[in-house]
Amino acid sequence: MMFFPSFLDGLARTVSMKKGKNTSSTEDDIGREVAETLAKDAKKNDLMLSSSATFKSNKSNNFASICSKRGQKGINQDCTIVWEEFGCQEDMIFCGIFDGHGPWGHIIAKRVKQSVPPSLLCNWQKALALTSLGQELNTEPNRSTRNHQFDIWKQSCLKTYADIDEELKHHPGIDSFHSGTTALTIIKQGEHLVIANVGDSRAVLATISDDGILIPFQLTIDFKPNIPEEAERIRQSQGGVSCLRDEPGVYRVWMPKRDAPGLAVSRAIGDHCVKEFGLISVPDVTQRNITNKDQFVILATDGVWDVISNEEAVEIVCSTDDREKSAKRLVQCAMRAWRSKKRGIAMDDISAICLFFHPKLFQEVNPFKASK
Repeated sequence: MMFFPSFLDGLARTVSMKKGKNTSSTEDDIGREVAETLAKDAKKNDLMLSSSATFKSNKSNNFASICSKRGQKGINQDCTIVWEEFGCQEDMIFCGIFDGHGPWGHIIAKRVKQSVPPSLLCNWQKALALTSLGQELNTEPNRSTRNHQFDIWKQSCLKTYADIDEELKHHPGIDSFHSGTTALTIIKQGEHLVIANVGDSRAVLATISDDGILIPFQLTIDFKPNIPEEAERIRQSQGGVSCLRDEPGVYRVWMPKRDAPGLAVSRAIGDHCVKEFGLISVPDVTQRNITNKDQFVILATDGVWDVISNEEAVEIVCSTDDREKSAKRLVQCAMRAWRSKKRGIAMDDISAICLFFHPKLFQEVNPFKASK
């Protein structure tokens, strides 16, 4: 399979011609416009979902279920997206979940959701064009090729997140000084997963153990200020890390000698008031090769994970008879858990994406239930 289809070159040339020979448009501008055109086409052709819905691929075994519910704090600041045939690749799918915070959190989360996929696609295609990987991938994949492939994705993710954070900083119509968002994205390319994470949303893989039991495997780190390495970076940058008296155990990031902003994450896009004090937007980028034991992956905001364990989430999804309702059922279970476990505390927005890798659910092919 070619990773940089020739028709994309043609599309880029078409965009360039439309702009005219005497314009000052750069290759980056043209590449970004090509990616945005692909995004519009994907949405028009029902290959992109960004609200509570389900998606079944006609060209792969991928099946996605999405659900998002507003909490009790005002407007829903969570955003989700699934883009099938990402970059016009039949075996590639992009999933993203974003949890905004602050007065402009819902606007920033929506903006980042809209910006990440085309920007990432543009950076990935540009990186591919600068290498001979496209030719290498016409041969049988080997470990060196897979590592090369991951390195390109990693650099593309790092650049994408950095560029979007910088764009927000200077955006004339968005105030990202005291507002921001988490960003958790997954690219599934064939049997290869690339995960990029900023903030405390979480990705959990459901896989079959050697004992034949469906178990969770956490793919991401919850980037909270109490993680020693995160706290050290923030304090070395003169930022503060501490808990409020009425919230023991909930560590937050503070500006020096100020009672603001009190962020409960150590990495975020936006929140530029504390970027010089140790908060970063650098994603942790990892990979995993999917095997026939891996069944599905759950992406969810902290509204789920604050009240539902990894084991419980996997069991809820696995035991849902209709895969189309798996994300909705997980969200509903989290809402019930909030009411019982966090009485008196306003319920957070709760969102989840369930991406299945195979046409049959685990319980249909295996008699064991998820372990507790």
